Amino acid sequence: MSLPRLAAVFLTLWLAAVPAAGQDGSADGLPRSPVLTLDQERFFAESAFGQRVRRELEEAASALAAENRRIESELSAEERDLTERRPDMDPEEFRELADAFDRKVVEIRQRQDQKARDLDARAEAERQRFFDAALPILLEIIREAGAVALLEDRAIILSADRIEITDRAIRRVNAQLGDGREAAGGAE
Repeated sequence: MSLPRLAAVFLTLWLAAVPAAGQDGSADGLPRSPVLTLDQERFFAESAFGQRVRRELEEAASALAAENRRIESELSAEERDLTERRPDMDPEEFRELADAFDRKVVEIRQRQDQKARDLDARAEAERQRFFDAALPILLEIIREAGAVALLEDRAIILSADRIEITDRAIRRVNAQLGDGREAAGGAE
């Protein structure tokens, strides 16, 4: 018998022995299982906390894009003006102005690139803050289910749907953390 087939048979036998959801579980139907699974991406993205972070980051990214378009327009106008003035300028004077313009463009690009990196870092920091705040809630669910492990559901090849707790975890984290503003002390 092949390994995948043997695993499927084993899982089928094991699942037959595991009580159905709501049986022998907690009052809210939490399964009694030694292993639970969670979709971390969906857990964050569908939580009120994650949705607030997404909205704030989208707003910040849109503002940065608008700022970049404005700067690009200003630099284009400045470059056009310098090009139009070139025939009436001394070559050395033009070279100095052109070099200064190039330095200015490089500095602006570096500053704007740093703003984009800061936005990425903010996204990662918010995500980490969410998971740090959600950890006690997940531990509570694990304890209530009598589980010994919580696995990322994308790492699972085959499992029973009843051990997947993402929806339950989202409801609990929303109830306890809300959109996360209070956990940050009101800071954004």
